Amino acid sequence: METQNELELGIGSKEAITLKPANVKITETKIVEVGEKQNKEEEKPKWKKVVCVVKHPDREEPIEISSVKYERNGKLLVTGLWVNKDEDNLIQKGSALAVLMNFLNAEVIKDLTDKEASITEDDKGYLCFKAY
Repeated sequence: METQNELELGIGSKEAITLKPANVKITETKIVEVGEKQNKEEEKPKWKKVVCVVKHPDREEPIEISSVKYERNGKLLVTGLWVNKDEDNLIQKGSALAVLMNFLNAEVIKDLTDKEASITEDDKGYLCFKAY
């Protein structure tokens, strides 16, 4: 019912606060499942994505970042930190997650916690890790 009450919401007067690229500390690393239900009986397959909770120097509350900007074939790419596994059930070599892990010297995903990292903006203005 609360969602229906939101139909009564008006426009606020406060601008959104835009955080700038900075050096951050990863305080928590978690894996979330991404996907949505088609209907009550069926579910789309879920994909797993790494989400890093970081402390930004310009904000009191932590923020979540789940993408990385990195170089591949001479071009900068931005992609999500998807948990893609190889045939040995390990993180796929060359994947965006593997690139970030190598860049931050993390042997396993949980080693990303407590790492210092640089963040930048993607083409849409969203913050992402910088691994180049």
